[in-house]
Amino acid sequence: MKDWYTFSSDDLVNWTNHGPSLSVDQLSWADNYAWAPDAAYKNGKYYLVFPAGTGMKDRKNPKNSTKWMGIGVAVSDSPTGPFKDAIGGPLWKDPYANDPSLFIDDDGKAYLYFHGTNSDYYVAEMADDLLSVKGDFYKMDMGGYEPKMEGPWVFKRNGIYYFTMPEKNRTLTYYMAKSPKGPWKYQGAIMEEEANSNNHHSIVEFKGQWILFYHRWLDTPESSCKKKQRHVAAEYLYFNDDGTIQKVERTAQGVSDFASKIEKTEKSSASHAQ
Repeated sequence: MKDWYTFSSDDLVNWTNHGPSLSVDQLSWADNYAWAPDAAYKNGKYYLVFPAGTGMKDRKNPKNSTKWMGIGVAVSDSPTGPFKDAIGGPLWKDPYANDPSLFIDDDGKAYLYFHGTNSDYYVAEMADDLLSVKGDFYKMDMGGYEPKMEGPWVFKRNGIYYFTMPEKNRTLTYYMAKSPKGPWKYQGAIMEEEANSNNHHSIVEFKGQWILFYHRWLDTPESSCKKKQRHVAAEYLYFNDDGTIQKVERTAQGVSDFASKIEKTEKSSASHAQ
């Protein structure tokens, strides 16, 4: 892809396509690989951290690949964009990096987690304006377990920090900690691998419900490509009393009953209030 799209929804079923909010064509330092970004709100602005790059990837003969990727920062007054490249280059050029996860803590401090060459399980603290990295990368203590991974996602709930990832690029697993820099304790799987396919995810709380967004590889007859295609999917996420995450099963229903679930919750809250 050469564009980053933004979609919005009130009920997680009906979605509005706001079109490309940023395009590789707008960048002076990259010309390809509009891959998985992340976004956050701070200082009255919306920030999009995005990977992009140059070169060619040779899957059959990786030694011939010239692909390079870095992480940029774009800013907008609106979550739907348009976003504008704010620094005219990547946050850094070495190491190669993609799949950024931007986490802003309750005290306003921002942390950038990413997947990179020989740099997984590192975190970079961001400057207050989110336009540069503050200090050196910090190698986190993962409790002695650091499998191959990509696409980290970090969030916080009830004072507990969660570092989640596609372990071996396929099974969604997680760690827990009392600090955004760890030390982390491995907790196991959130969602098992599906049919030898990779996964990539995010976890958010929306209208009081925790949601796991992820993707599936499905046959898509209407596509001109006869290979399985990635489809965005979502499931409810539930926690145990000790903060651990209950394992999620893929369903055909997903979050299609979200509107009715929220309505029941609101009615119940109103009844208790009376």
